[in-house]
Amino acid sequence: MPEHLPPSPVAPPRWIRQGVARDDAETALFAAGAALAVLDPAARSEHPAGMVWRRRLALMAAVATSALDGRRAGEAQLRDHWALRRPGDDPGPDGRMLEGWRLLGLRPADWPSRLPGCFDLPPEPVADLLRGLGARLAGRALPLRTAAEAANEIRALGPPCRGLALWVGDAVLARALGWARPVPLIAAHLPRAAFRLTGEDWLTACAGAWARGAVAAFDLHGDLVRRAEALRLAAPKLRGKDAQAAVAALMAEDAIPAQAGARTSDRAARRLFERLTGLGLVRELTGRATFRLYGL
Repeated sequence: MPEHLPPSPVAPPRWIRQGVARDDAETALFAAGAALAVLDPAARSEHPAGMVWRRRLALMAAVATSALDGRRAGEAQLRDHWALRRPGDDPGPDGRMLEGWRLLGLRPADWPSRLPGCFDLPPEPVADLLRGLGARLAGRALPLRTAAEAANEIRALGPPCRGLALWVGDAVLARALGWARPVPLIAAHLPRAAFRLTGEDWLTACAGAWARGAVAAFDLHGDLVRRAEALRLAAPKLRGKDAQAAVAALMAEDAIPAQAGARTSDRAARRLFERLTGLGLVRELTGRATFRLYGL
């Protein structure tokens, strides 16, 4: 099978979709395990749309974390902070937090030292706790429980660490499931009230959020893969000196502006993106007449 083709998806059956809406402990844990099993091929896939998928999920996670912190930045605002910034610009607290969630899909070796800054936390003791977390959790056999306990260790540091706690939960879950690159799942689906819970109630709330997040991520993955495949098939027919570079950028980024490339002008880039939008291959994401952003 050619490398660009994704594995044939097996959609979550109705009983999983029904189960993720319930919040009793037994159903939450069972539904989470089933939903994560359905998501597993997508999380392991090397389809080119996998990067834009993780980055769009990172945007959703950052929106949810911003709400936890009381800032309530929306997707449009965060996209602007990130995609329209100039080299060297400080994207602000929400932009830095978005950078942290984008790091989740990359798992850089230095993430314990980088993450505190992304979540506007002091380096110590957070970095030391993150460095030692893997060793303390090594060998545990229950992925959901292990991930929930890891998140709980970080949230015990106080309310400012709630976003980081969810990041760690997703990272530990991915490691326990054998995913090479984690997927942002929990933040957009865990209710704020869950942070008042402890013990088994906390585990149940996390399991329910991972179940809902896995189903939503599966649906998004299918949509983006279909769009990416349509764009890939159309790419050889596109005219323009930087057309192929634009296609590659759309496969990798949640949103990009139409701007001059290595060999084309701003006007030529705008024409290319207007054509892609007219063909239904790309969406304009802002609704504005200027400073537009485009994505799958």
